[in-house]
Amino acid sequence: MEGGWPGANTLDTTFFNNPPKLENTILTAFGMTKKTGRSAENDPGLSALLNTNAPAICLVGKSWDFHVDVALGITKEENLENIRESAKLFIKNKKEFMFDAEHFFDGYKKNPEYALACIQTAFDEGSRWIVLCDTNGGTLPNEVGEIVSKVNKLIPGKNLGIHAHNDTENAVANSLTAVLAGVRQIQGTINGLGERCGNANLISLIPSLVLKKSFSD
Repeated sequence: MEGGWPGANTLDTTFFNNPPKLENTILTAFGMTKKTGRSAENDPGLSALLNTNAPAICLVGKSWDFHVDVALGITKEENLENIRESAKLFIKNKKEFMFDAEHFFDGYKKNPEYALACIQTAFDEGSRWIVLCDTNGGTLPNEVGEIVSKVNKLIPGKNLGIHAHNDTENAVANSLTAVLAGVRQIQGTINGLGERCGNANLISLIPSLVLKKSFSD
């Protein structure tokens, strides 16, 4: 369960300062990969995550070369280095590490080699989960199935996740398609609550995963 972004706002920081006691849930702190020009150890955002003592960390990082060039204004290799060093920091500190590959599907369509390099970099450092994000919510189920199947040839499905947005009303369909293509983690929210048109609806997904023969077997 993701509890928020400690260090980004007072509410989330306060939550992680006094987290609830959970028996069957792994509490995860969210953040972003380190900034260029500083080490992972000296990045304030990453330090805030380490200070929470959360057992699991999820970092979002760029995987679309367009955003690396325009939004971050850094080289593609610098972005890979940010991913690499951020992952290394948390794995060294014995955290379960998850990498959210932001805009992965859009990035893959434009430059598959670089999008794959981003997730491979995180995986090679020991990431437990590589989450493929349809951040714009514009990827269709047939595309998700095709792309995830290709990714699954490089990274085992037991280490893959899907993060779908509902801008085309396909977040649930995309999530189920990704499972059929190999992923074993779905990121979603209760009733699909989320930015813009929402996220994948866990209330729809969980019964399908449990009851539908394609998934229950």
